[in-house]
Amino acid sequence: MSLRIVLGVTGSIAAHKAIDVASLLTKAGHQVNVVLTADAQRFVTPLPFKTLSRNPVITDLYDEEEGWKPAHIRLADEADVLLVAPATAHFLARLAQGLANDALTCIALAIRPEARVILAPAMNGRMWLHPATRSNVEVLRSRGAAFVGPEEGLLSCGYEGIGRLETPERIVAAVLAGVT
Repeated sequence: MSLRIVLGVTGSIAAHKAIDVASLLTKAGHQVNVVLTADAQRFVTPLPFKTLSRNPVITDLYDEEEGWKPAHIRLADEADVLLVAPATAHFLARLAQGLANDALTCIALAIRPEARVILAPAMNGRMWLHPATRSNVEVLRSRGAAFVGPEEGLLSCGYEGIGRLETPERIVAAVLAGVT
């Protein structure tokens, strides 16, 4: 079965791994639509995602498409899976609070109820373990969001510990198996 996947990419040094996630999902025969936040675009550009997914990349809430329906609503209506990889602490907090000020958070709030939401966090270990983040994770889990990772290892900030984005292969496996 081919899935319609919205891949949200947020502003983290781990954003480059999302390119491999998009490639693996597309090679597996799934339709991938990528949404890059403004912060994500400080780390990666739309071009590799557009090329690998074979779909336009949404970079702004007001990106124009053919037809009358806004792109963020169309994607929310069509998606089987909303995957956010990497998901920063800031994104998790905004989603937990129901804030919708960009294309990705609007899609997340408008996503159809039967779609799966899978979040792959990436951040400094102290940020991941902070009580505010832990609370946001529990809120999101209580609303049905699944998490894949983070894993332990050397972080880009130079620390060793939890906070690394899971490998692209494990993220894709979680999406395809529905495993969290």
